[in-house]
Amino acid sequence: MKEASKIKKLIEEIRPYLNMDGGDIEFIKYEDKYVYVKLKGHCIECMGQDFTLNNSILSMLQKEIPEIEGIINVSL
Repeated sequence: MKEASKIKKLIEEIRPYLNMDGGDIEFIKYEDKYVYVKLKGHCIECMGQDFTLNNSILSMLQKEIPEIEGIINVSL
């Protein structure tokens, strides 16, 4: 799937910024126009994780792949 590869690449570009604050992000899957990720490290407890996911990461992904409708943080 072309979109999943592109999403993985974009997430790898985001990771260093999250790592600077002790956090991390892992791509899980892309399904039915939704990106599934797992936040790790300090991102798990961060009060701003919804803002980061929806306003920063989702916006960046949608600029490159407009058909993405949302992003979901899964806790496995």
